Amino acid sequence: MADTSPSPRSSTPSTIPQKRPLGIDDEQHVPAVPSPLNPDFAGSRARKPAPAREQREKKESLKKREAKGVESVRGGTPDSQAPSRKPKKGTEQNSNIPSLLRYKLPPPNSTDFDPPKAPILIPTFHKANRQFFEASEHVFNRKGFRYTHCIADPAFTFTQYHRGSETEPFAPRFDYEDASSHIFFDNHARSITTEKGFRMARANVGAREGRWYWECKILSGVKPLVHDGNPVTTGDSGGHVRLGFSRREATLDTPVGFDAYSYGLRDVAGQKVHMSRPKDFMPAGEQICEGDVIGLEINLPSLTLHRKVVEGSYNKAVDVSDDVEPHGAGGADIIRDRLPIRYKAHLYFEQFEYQSCKELEELMNPSPVIAATSTSTTAVPNPNHSLVALRTLPFSCIKVYKNGQYMGAPFTDLLAFLPPASKPLHQVGARDGLDDGMLGYFPSVSVFRGGAAEVNFGPDFWYPPPDIIGSSEDVDMLGEPSINNVTRSGTSTSLKKLRSLSERYTEQIAEDVMYDIVDEVDLWVQDGGQTEIQKGTSNSAPTILGPVDPAAPGLEVAMANSGVQVEAGQPGEIKEIIQEEE
Repeated sequence: MADTSPSPRSSTPSTIPQKRPLGIDDEQHVPAVPSPLNPDFAGSRARKPAPAREQREKKESLKKREAKGVESVRGGTPDSQAPSRKPKKGTEQNSNIPSLLRYKLPPPNSTDFDPPKAPILIPTFHKANRQFFEASEHVFNRKGFRYTHCIADPAFTFTQYHRGSETEPFAPRFDYEDASSHIFFDNHARSITTEKGFRMARANVGAREGRWYWECKILSGVKPLVHDGNPVTTGDSGGHVRLGFSRREATLDTPVGFDAYSYGLRDVAGQKVHMSRPKDFMPAGEQICEGDVIGLEINLPSLTLHRKVVEGSYNKAVDVSDDVEPHGAGGADIIRDRLPIRYKAHLYFEQFEYQSCKELEELMNPSPVIAATSTSTTAVPNPNHSLVALRTLPFSCIKVYKNGQYMGAPFTDLLAFLPPASKPLHQVGARDGLDDGMLGYFPSVSVFRGGAAEVNFGPDFWYPPPDIIGSSEDVDMLGEPSINNVTRSGTSTSLKKLRSLSERYTEQIAEDVMYDIVDEVDLWVQDGGQTEIQKGTSNSAPTILGPVDPAAPGLEVAMANSGVQVEAGQPGEIKEIIQEEE
């Protein structure tokens, strides 16, 4: 009988089992890292090669197409053999160029063609051996608006017969419209005083670039007294005077140096004042008294360098000099959105005024909460500041002379003023980023309770600096600020000639005339270059209905095609504004 008992199990298998191939469902369990037991896992997980892509047709770039004069069409390369479309007549080639706002206005009156009249001067009192007057029958710059004289001119058809003008006296002086309503003037508008607290008046000429000089004589102020051969002062005072430079945003009912928009000198102790913070400047024992003549010089870089600062492209390592001629090519456009408006017997251009911004208000009065959470407002103003309003101008400074003696440069690195550093009030019709050609630093004087001062813009100065009087070549003045230890008279930049502000006044008048002509030509081009068109209408320029008075003739003609319903025969005219006395 055969033995059926099972044989003992061997310790090793008789055959080696084969490796089971992985299926599609098992690929997810394959280890991510190869090992000796799984050497071929990468091949099993390898993706199949993608099919070969079809060769794309190489297209020319936009720059190449523009260089060849081919009109760019979004979505594909245009056919070179296709007929090109001609631009419509009267349209601009560059739509990014800003244009003037146009207003619907009635025809001017016959009296609008007469030259503008100077304010009526009413005698008030004598002070410092001269008669002072109250200027009446004129408008003041306030409530977010700026006013300049204008006149109707039949040659300016496309700007609806209006252009800028001036009133007597035709010379650099204080601006009647750009002064506090409590300021009194002499008959030449070069001396001012007040019976109130600090009130300010600005000149009708400002500095935008270059070096400019003017003088101010103290007619009534701190009384001087000589004791033992040394000048000392008494406790008596004939008022107080502060003088310096201010921008258009500076408030007129405050002293010079009250905010971040002005830089001033204080008569007491000869201190410098900026953002209401007086600091010692003149030597001990020196101050500004009656009879003293203070000379002020301002140095501003070229507008080309200025625009680099506000645009954020200024580089201290590259822009080590300011060797750019003034009024160079490639400057920004001057856009003046102005509306003719009537005030009593005068015709003015009304435009939005530049207003103070919260960044500079925060710089003047820092908030503890904002300072703890934000580093941009606590950083010191500099040319590359993250906030445009807090960027400063390299190579800029203000120098001071007392009775012909150089006292030093109390202020350097002045704040930039070109847009967007300066902005108008946020309201309907106001546009940011536009320069109206009158932004800059203006000579300014503020007087306090009987204080009186007289200005001299040249060319015959009381104490002329050496640069102006018969110098055949540029002379470096004392205290020239340096950048990277290189002065402006060195290799970093050429020294600009020091000039009187009376020369700047002549330039400013010429610029205003040129801007009027440019505006007329601009609107003429927008209207297709035609000579006979309906005035005040355009297919390309924005048109806004201007303020009109329905009680005067001409409204139905002016509002034709404007979309405004007007009864037949209802008249209209430029509206008259009313300003209440403060």
